[in-house]
Amino acid sequence: MRPLILACTLSSCFMSTAFAENVNLYAAGSLKAAMTDVARAYEKSGSGDSVKTVFGASGLLRERIESGETAHVFASANMKHPKTLAAAGKAATAVKMFARNQLCAIAQDNVDVTTDTLLERMLADDVRVGTSTPKADPSGDYAFALFGKSEKLKSGAKSNLEAKALKLTGGPDTEKAPEGRNQYGWVMSEKKADIFLTYCTNAVLAKKDTPSLKIVAIPAALSVGAEYGIIVLKGAPEKAGALAQFILEPEAQKILREYGFGIGDDARD
Repeated sequence: MRPLILACTLSSCFMSTAFAENVNLYAAGSLKAAMTDVARAYEKSGSGDSVKTVFGASGLLRERIESGETAHVFASANMKHPKTLAAAGKAATAVKMFARNQLCAIAQDNVDVTTDTLLERMLADDVRVGTSTPKADPSGDYAFALFGKSEKLKSGAKSNLEAKALKLTGGPDTEKAPEGRNQYGWVMSEKKADIFLTYCTNAVLAKKDTPSLKIVAIPAALSVGAEYGIIVLKGAPEKAGALAQFILEPEAQKILREYGFGIGDDARD
């Protein structure tokens, strides 16, 4: 009987260890507040799973995954980075769009700017324009897409804005905000830029951090929307698929909406 008892004990230990394994969720920095709440909601949903979250610029997270870090679910601020992983054979599922966002501008309280005058003010020689880092952080890519649209409104605007843009967040060597501070609110409180282009969801959090900031809507002619994509990585435990599915379901989508995100094409509302 002893071998049988020993075998059962080892099996029980193995199951217990597997059950306790974390699901590793790598997610865009702009999702940090919302996805932290989503992860906690998932843990309380009766799944019994524990979620370990890692947040950062989506492009940098993609590079870390490509380098061999153990991510199970990847929630990106664009569709490009998860599609790149899928094309490289690293995805266990198709890429799904789970949320939307928009660009907004945040401005110092002493900068006279409105939606109608945003382009004019960004082009002014005495106005410093901040963005995140293109390629590393989709927020920077979206900001530069806005610069591209500006060319249709004013000749030379695209090259002018690209040349003067200060890439203050989302890069591999970006200076981090102190613990407990919002990255964008801190950057602006340190007077590193006069106008900063970021997601509208980030703009709301930045203003909570630094109440003196102004949030300026982007004019329709310059408007840029962001599409967020999610995949499960190859080699992930089965429970990772359950987490990804939960993010597409109404409970998680409600949390994302509360933080200002829009519903993605593949989400269920």
